[in-house]
This record gives sequence, structure tokens and C-alpha cells, in this order.
Amino acid sequence: MDPRLEGEFIAVVNAGSSSIKLSMFSLHEDRRRGPLRLELRAQVEGLGTRPHFEARHADGSPAGSRDWPVSEGLSHEAALDHLVEFVRHEFPGIEMLGIGHRVVHGGTSFDAPLVVTPEVLRQLETLIPLAPLHQPHNLAPIRRAFSALPGLPQVACFDTAFHRGQSDVADAFALPYAMFEAGVRRYGFHGLSYEYIASRLPALSPRLADGRAVVLHLGNGASACAMQRGRSVASSMGFTALDGLPMGTRSGALDPGVLIYLMDEHRMDARELEALLYKESGLLGLSGVSSDMRQLLASDAPRARFAIDVFVHRVAREIGALAAEMGGLDGVVFTAGIGEHATEIRRRVMSRCLWLGLTGHDGANREGAPERRISAVDSRCEAWVIPTDEELMMARHTFRLLAGE
Repeated sequence: MDPRLEGEFIAVVNAGSSSIKLSMFSLHEDRRRGPLRLELRAQVEGLGTRPHFEARHADGSPAGSRDWPVSEGLSHEAALDHLVEFVRHEFPGIEMLGIGHRVVHGGTSFDAPLVVTPEVLRQLETLIPLAPLHQPHNLAPIRRAFSALPGLPQVACFDTAFHRGQSDVADAFALPYAMFEAGVRRYGFHGLSYEYIASRLPALSPRLADGRAVVLHLGNGASACAMQRGRSVASSMGFTALDGLPMGTRSGALDPGVLIYLMDEHRMDARELEALLYKESGLLGLSGVSSDMRQLLASDAPRARFAIDVFVHRVAREIGALAAEMGGLDGVVFTAGIGEHATEIRRRVMSRCLWLGLTGHDGANREGAPERRISAVDSRCEAWVIPTDEELMMARHTFRLLAGE
């Protein structure tokens, strides 16, 4: 490893449709403690609604906050500029090693993180139709950095890459084969989250790391992944990030005949269907109350309870399907916002998995360390809560590529 990397920083950018997150990692002097140390997490959320900026140091202490009025209409570009200026103020004179970026879609060509060149950026832009609400926002900060910071290396880390080892049989839709060859296939998403969980399992549960696990990334975006020996063999998401489980505002799996019906009978066009499926469905559409599981759990509204029931039902059904894919199940892992914090959702999902040999432990499920086993000691099938860290995963990829490791 190049000793000149000592003391330098890596920035990680995660730009989405309504938020931009920026994390700063310094390089450890003591390599035995790991090469990367988190220094700051900052984000602007609520873009398009009520923009709010918040930054915290690694220990969780506040570093800064700000709100903008709805009337100001803060753009993604302005939000990114605010984050950059804040970081420059917090870390004056630092030397940057590079920037890691979350890119939702890598298609069939990009199956591992790589340094972005103008040609790579052009290829990634051709994938925008596969992730129209995510990919443009992922690529915008890369384009800005090319202009503002010429010569600074940038690394693209793909949400689809972790799933690229799946078989063609698992990836294929039953459409004409020419469409499969043209790229109409299952890709899977949330790969950076799943990759991080796979990196933690050997230390927490060697048995599960070497066995058959269903990892549940349950948040505003939700999906499930079947992992054997730490590798993805199947996932609930498919061609786009719409498929699979119901999400905050996304529908999840849907009979394609519904779309034909809506086009014929309701005269909906492609953009109207896009808005319906991405922004008006899921927990929000079912409940009419909120897309936030915390608000639904606190609500007495019958439709809020109905939305929760549908969500639990679909999660439990997906676990069964992925267990069948692997020929059995050794454990389940809960991660992301709902998975890490919604005790009641975990309890109800585990109660639906008794037939798989999973017996939950109520005390461990209610409280304990952030990383913990929540299944009974004598449960044949394990259950764990493991907080995910996609930003750390991206920082690791960026460091390894740029340090030549």
C-alpha cells in the first residue's frame, strides 16, 4: 500500500430522488484497526417537499442543521453545493484521495466497482431508462465533480453488482429470449447493503455465513435476498427497483395485466403509471395515512393496520419463496430502517416463519445491542438484527481501488 495515503480522506456520496447523503472517512494511521474511520455523516433530505440539512460527527453528536422553506424549492444541485461547502468548512485543507458514488444500476456490463471515466459515465447514462427515478440523481454528482474537481478519482459502486453472480435461470423472465439477450432480465438491487451484511456474518454467525440466509432490507425501499455462503443466488427485486415487496410509496410485485387494464380503462399513459407505481402506491397508497412505518404503527386507522398486514404478509411469503430457492433456510437477517427499528414488524414476520424452524426471542427482539441474535437459543433457524452500512461499503471499495489493494 502506498504510504502517501496516510492522512487523506475519502468522500462517499449517495444521491437519491429526494435526498443527498455525504459521508467523510479518514485513513487510519494504525492499519490494524482498519484503514477507514468515519468522521462525519451529512445529508439533505426532503428535496421537493421540506428540505432539511443535518450533519453528525462519528460519535453521533450534532455538527450542523438547517431548514429551507418549501417556497425556496431547493434543487439537488443547490443541496450538493451546501454539503460540499459545509465539509470544506469542517475539514479545511484536507487532501482528498477520491470520491465513491452509489450508482443504482450497472446493467450487465458493470459487475464490480470501477473508476469512472467520461466513457464509463456515457455508458451509465444509457442505463437511465432502467432506473429513471434513481440513475439521473446518482450520476449528477459525478458529472459535477468532473467539472469542479478535475483529476480527482471517482469510483462508481453499483447496487446491482452483488447480484450479478446469479444464474441465468434465476434472472430470466418468461418473455421471448431475444429480450433476455437485450437486457430485459432480473438485476436485483440494494446490493451494497447485502454485501455489507455478508461481510459481517462471519464474525457474528459463522454457521449462517456458510449457510442459507434470507436477508431482509426493509426500509422506504424494501427487498429480500437469498444468500448461500455469502453470495446472492436470488432476490425479490427484478428489472427495476419496483418489483418484489411493497415499499414506502412503491407497489412491489404487480400483475402486468393491471397495467394493461389501467391503460385501457383509465386511459393512463406511461408517465401517469410511473407516478402511480413509484410515488402513490405501497404503504402510502394502501394506508392513505403515510409511507412511514413508524407513523403507521402508531396509528389506529383501519387502513394503516391493513397496510401493515399486507407488508408482513408479503415479507413472509418472500421468505418462503427464497427458502425454496435455496432448498432450505438456516437464518433470517433484518436490516435497514424498518428491519433495524420496527420491533413489532420483526415479531410478526418471525411468527409467520415457525414452519421454517424459526422461534423468536421476545426479549432479544425488544432490546439489546444493535447487532444481535433475536431467535431463541433452541431455534433451529437463526434470526438476527444487523444494521447495514452502505456508505462504509462504498468507502471500502473506493479505498481498495485507489490504493491498489
